[in-house]
Amino acid sequence: MGACSVVIMGANGRMGATLARLAREDSELTLAGVVERPGHEQGLEAHGCVHGDSLEQVLDGLGDAVVIDFTAPEASVVTAKTVARTGHRAVIGTTGMTREQTEELREAAKAAPVLWAPNMSVGVNVLLRVLPQLVALLGPAYDLELMEIHHKAKKDAPSGTAVKLAQCLAEAKGWEYDTVKQCCREGIIGARPAEEIGVQTLRGGDVVGDHTVYFLGPGERIEITHRAHSRETFAQGALRAAKWLSGQQPGKLYSIADMLDTAL
Repeated sequence: MGACSVVIMGANGRMGATLARLAREDSELTLAGVVERPGHEQGLEAHGCVHGDSLEQVLDGLGDAVVIDFTAPEASVVTAKTVARTGHRAVIGTTGMTREQTEELREAAKAAPVLWAPNMSVGVNVLLRVLPQLVALLGPAYDLELMEIHHKAKKDAPSGTAVKLAQCLAEAKGWEYDTVKQCCREGIIGARPAEEIGVQTLRGGDVVGDHTVYFLGPGERIEITHRAHSRETFAQGALRAAKWLSGQQPGKLYSIADMLDTAL
């Protein structure tokens, strides 16, 4: 099998530039194209590949390619629809997706292989595997809470990863996440309900991403923390996902969990 061709969206941004650099350094990948939004294309030619401000134009003439997109929800939905229309593939790591936007990704995935994960870290996705086991083993006496910290420039809150982790906990409990989530506590709020998951947000500095899940029980507590030290953590996960996705067929919206299943 030849090298997997990738196209990077937002290649002048911090994550896009990291993805492009790591793709060039990976012998199993070919950096086939880079894209930036109109008015921000300056310097793209330095990547030594097809470049421009239109994904459809960059993809025109390329063979089977995997587009990697960490941009913004609206733009990522357009990316998914574009690969569905043009016969390519997409790995999307954008956070802050609404339920409706997620459904649009799911619809695009019927026509083209699309993988979406609000966190591309392999460690976080392994944590998602472990949490339901802890919920089951610890039982109903343990309250569930979650806290996340990110840099001060992050726009969405709670983070997509925090939401995913809390949804995982809620599902393990048999609860509806939107019913039991508690993202703010202030004033005289009374005792904590048994069926509640607190999801708290901190913002400041240049924190790449910290997530801590708390199991608060009688006489003890368990804290599980994942800390991302570099954006390369997410970039490496996305590039690994691109290689895996290059061998998949359309029909479902893939996740990192699907990729990990094949590694077992």
